Amino acid sequence: MSQNKPAENSNRSLTHFDTSGQAHMVDVGDKADTHRVAIASGYIRMHPETLAVVRDGTAGKGDVLGIARIAAIMGAKRTSDLVPLCHPIALTRITVDFSLHDDGISCHVRTETVGKTGVEMEALTAVQTGLLTIYDMLKAIDRGMVMTDIRLLEKSGGRSGVWRA
Repeated sequence: MSQNKPAENSNRSLTHFDTSGQAHMVDVGDKADTHRVAIASGYIRMHPETLAVVRDGTAGKGDVLGIARIAAIMGAKRTSDLVPLCHPIALTRITVDFSLHDDGISCHVRTETVGKTGVEMEALTAVQTGLLTIYDMLKAIDRGMVMTDIRLLEKSGGRSGVWRA
């Protein structure tokens, strides 16, 4: 499925609005608990000199990727505090991986739970929080870094089953 096409279930109504158009938190009380997984990724582009600081471990603020990994995990755990209509979710697993490339760093996050609602927002929040932390730690030497391509790659669990980008 192309990321530019609407989802297969796009003919359904938007679930965060009631019949009178008011925003509300979706009632998931009648849903079954299922194993739910979401995988998201993103990228931060930077100058080669900035990337060398990460690669060589010479950033003045410490271990850039280690701190960004902890930030991403914290971001996933705090998603319902940041996104108003997200349910608080008991996450059972969060993995965060960074890879260095020629022009930047990619972030890949997998979130899991056993519950009544999905973990897509947690995975996406984790990616963005990790990338923001990299930016914060390196901005003194490269304010022109660009975070890009933050997207959901895959989700599974629940009534809608598996979706892949």
